[in-house]
Amino acid sequence: MEEYKLHRHILCIDLKSFYASVECALSNLDPFKTPLVVADASRGGGSIVLAVSPYLKTLGVPSRCRIHEIPKDLPIIFRKPRMTTYLEYSTKIIEIYLKFVSEDDLYVYSIDEAFLDITEYLNYYKKTDIEIAKMILDTIYQETKLFATCGIGPNMLMSKLALDIESKKAPDFIAKWTYEDIPTKLWPVSPLSEMWGIGHNMERNLSRFGLETIGDIAHYDLLTLKKNFGILGEELYYHTHGIDMSMIQQKKAIRAVSKSYGSGQTLFHDYFPPDIFQIILEMVDDVTRRLRLHKKVAKTVHFGIGYSKEVGGGFGRQVSLDQPSANASVIYEACLDIFRKYYEDEPIRRVHVSVTNLSESHVYQFSLFENAEQIIKEHNLHLAVDELKFKFGRNSINRASSEFESSTIKARNKMIGGHHA
Repeated sequence: MEEYKLHRHILCIDLKSFYASVECALSNLDPFKTPLVVADASRGGGSIVLAVSPYLKTLGVPSRCRIHEIPKDLPIIFRKPRMTTYLEYSTKIIEIYLKFVSEDDLYVYSIDEAFLDITEYLNYYKKTDIEIAKMILDTIYQETKLFATCGIGPNMLMSKLALDIESKKAPDFIAKWTYEDIPTKLWPVSPLSEMWGIGHNMERNLSRFGLETIGDIAHYDLLTLKKNFGILGEELYYHTHGIDMSMIQQKKAIRAVSKSYGSGQTLFHDYFPPDIFQIILEMVDDVTRRLRLHKKVAKTVHFGIGYSKEVGGGFGRQVSLDQPSANASVIYEACLDIFRKYYEDEPIRRVHVSVTNLSESHVYQFSLFENAEQIIKEHNLHLAVDELKFKFGRNSINRASSEFESSTIKARNKMIGGHHA
């Protein structure tokens, strides 16, 4: 198995309780002593908590919950989400990373997490990987007053595991793993979902085979894992041995070619038909607008519904179009086909629409059963609407149905990532 091992020096850096820490920094508060919650309290107890301070995490308050689930005896400081501000901070952090490594050696994983390949920089800085990590974390704090944690490993997987499992508990927030650490630091981990890449559903499936720790998977028969879980089972086996052949440079290339556009929202109250159709239509409008903006068409439509917490469950399915399209009516009808087939008359709290298998816009071949004049008219209308929105703002023009009480488009157009800008 030695021939499959990468021997790089990868940093995985995560900003601790990012949104809450930004709010603490702006108010000159210590995030490790302040009971701060990022949520819109004006929406009531059902409002989603976007983040909690590290102090609240030590008290057992989850970072993702509803306001009414927070203990009532705590002197909570509420801060309304400000996504534009958080994006500005994220951009500043990326600028800091680029002071230390080139863009080719940086992979931004999310708004608050990134991988840096510093293998070629050890000689340049005349420092160890741990010393470089400390230098970067110190710079982040000096310039933003934000605390960060860092995992270091010979590949991206192991740096992430070091980050998640050890660094957040380390005194200096830095943890380094080598392949020799796998038996003592990774294999004892339980429950299985504590490991990056194993969700709760996968955990349940693995437990049926008597696999309760990561070490159990590492010592299980590879062929049996592959037979029962396919390529995921094989990949999981190698991951439990710390083996991950992906590199940052490869990840960036993959990300560039496997683009998709999606829109998802958690609804503030339960929806049922026909009101939910208004939400779906508005989300399709958003997705197809982005397709037109980037001159793309999509072959595959993904649509998902999540039922309310009291009921649980939902469904997610995909369908392939006869030919790639960016037409809102075509994609909306595809979503409705899935909805009619799988909806179970339950209260709806989450909707997701996305499109994949993208290609460049091309000459559309009309079938005998399509109204070519209507499709061209709709396409030109949407292009005109796109131009007006670009010039005068996203709420400058909307469908007349946006005046319905069930509509959320006006509120969403004032947000970034589903939260107040």
